[in-house]
Amino acid sequence: MEQSVSTDREGWTGQASAILRLGLPLVGAQLAQLAINTTGVLIVGHLGASDLAGIVLSIQYFYLILHFGSGSSIAIIPLVAHALGRGDTGEVRRSVRMGIWASLAYAVMTLPLFIYCEPILTCMGQKPDVVAKAASYLRIMGFGLAPALTFLVLKSFLSALGRTRIILAVNLVCVACNALLAYMFTLGRFGVPAFGLPGAASVAVAIETMFAASLAIYIGLVPACRRFRLHSEILKPDWPALREVLRHGIPISMMVLSEMSLFSVAAVMIGWIDTLQLAAHGVAMQLVAIAFMVPLGLSQAATVRIGVAAARNDGEAILKTGIAALAMAALFAAFSGGLFITAGRFLAGLFVDKTAPGAETVVGIAVRFIMIAGAFQLFDALQSVAAGLARGLKDSTVPMVLAIVSYWCIGFPSAYLLAFSLGIGGIGIWYGFVAGLIAAAVLLIVRFVSLARSR
Repeated sequence: MEQSVSTDREGWTGQASAILRLGLPLVGAQLAQLAINTTGVLIVGHLGASDLAGIVLSIQYFYLILHFGSGSSIAIIPLVAHALGRGDTGEVRRSVRMGIWASLAYAVMTLPLFIYCEPILTCMGQKPDVVAKAASYLRIMGFGLAPALTFLVLKSFLSALGRTRIILAVNLVCVACNALLAYMFTLGRFGVPAFGLPGAASVAVAIETMFAASLAIYIGLVPACRRFRLHSEILKPDWPALREVLRHGIPISMMVLSEMSLFSVAAVMIGWIDTLQLAAHGVAMQLVAIAFMVPLGLSQAATVRIGVAAARNDGEAILKTGIAALAMAALFAAFSGGLFITAGRFLAGLFVDKTAPGAETVVGIAVRFIMIAGAFQLFDALQSVAAGLARGLKDSTVPMVLAIVSYWCIGFPSAYLLAFSLGIGGIGIWYGFVAGLIAAAVLLIVRFVSLARSR
């Protein structure tokens, strides 16, 4: 087993250090992968507010579908970690293979949602010009779902092995390629015609394919990974393993969907209000997504370590890992929240061409959204890490219920009431975020502590 996932009787400093060793490359990889979308938003922002609103809506749509399908890949982390803790390499192979099966089947089933996205977006009440822009992006981007999900499964496998540096390296190379190609094909540079949003989508699909192929090649070449023989009988179904992946993956998908759909529905509701507010919402959400990558990386690292500790029935390591991960997430949230509150105008200006129509209005609205985002950084970070801790204990159903209650019984009604019933507008929707995230953070932390103490 990889040394980086060992949990042998470490003190608090050792636990924090181990999480950072495993988690920092994951944080870097998450940030690098997010940079693909951020780069796209930055480049498309130079085309005007309508194109910017179109890609904001497209990204929300694509990631809602992607993250709902990511449950199987996320489930691979605790399943592989538990199998490694028991020394069962066969179980590792079976879980990863069926994770790929589940992901590819999902990609095929959801492809019509991309091909026929225009009437779907129209039914959501979006502006016709924004719908047309978004549809030109999504019809192409739908073909990037299969490689994106395959990449996530392979990434989870390597994360559980403690081989996170290669994930970071692949992400950095792909980000550089994406930035260059998107600049060329979206805006028309270096003698290449300007393809606009369809060009940005084509580049994104190519990069997602490059992601998956790079990890597959690495796993096939490195002896420490090749020994699991993931390619062995890849076309042969393993129904018990598939059921186990889905048993954990579906509740995880529902949990992820409950949060992601709240933010996606928020984009739709803000689109009802005004195109400029939707563009500003997209700018603020990009910054929130960037900050979120740090607690997400820490969460994935903690899932691995807790999964191995749970397989060894090491209750002390489980509790120490959880507390250390939550503390590190809180420290980062204090930093990122302070940055959002004090430098919101500068950060918003990075995403908007000041010469574009409506640019000053977009920046002004975005600054207000960013300040609210700074206030909820702590709760967003804590709920993310707490969810990862529960997954490490193979606890998926109860956290799913807690997340749905938090986001849809508390967050959504609060957002709608404030935005429309009380007439606050887009700011009210963001205040609703805060209510949902506070509830999720508290409930998920209580759930983890209860499980940890019972072991």
